[in-house]
Amino acid sequence: MTEEMKYKKPVSVLVIVHTLALEVLLLERAGHSGYWQSVTGAQEGDEALIDAARREVAEETGIDAQKYPLLDWRRKERYRIFEEWRHRYAPGVLYNTEHVFSLCLPAPLPVVLAPCEHRAWRWLPLEAAAGACFSPSNRDCILALPEMLSR
Repeated sequence: MTEEMKYKKPVSVLVIVHTLALEVLLLERAGHSGYWQSVTGAQEGDEALIDAARREVAEETGIDAQKYPLLDWRRKERYRIFEEWRHRYAPGVLYNTEHVFSLCLPAPLPVVLAPCEHRAWRWLPLEAAAGACFSPSNRDCILALPEMLSR
């Protein structure tokens, strides 16, 4: 394994999975009770960001993102990596750049979790979902969803 394959790339995707009625899917992190978030994950190698978004949705929820509209917001958030997760990145890497997408489903679907990553899932109305997120950038993106969809 090469040195660069050993570490996560500090480029990721955030995918807000939602319904037409603006119900939002949240996942609870396996190692952190109460840490609710949208689908997230690192870009692997030189894969296109939209492919990373589809892959992460499938891995974390079992939902086939090819079947539904996936919108690239062309928005990115740069944030400081939490200290407890910094060991996953190369030494000296302190920041991650997250690219935002949303996936629109006709109605809530059941979810098949990756147990090593998440312990629970739930569908919530937009405002409640935003309020439940531990990440401020995830919260802000959920709140921006109606405006993004109206464009």
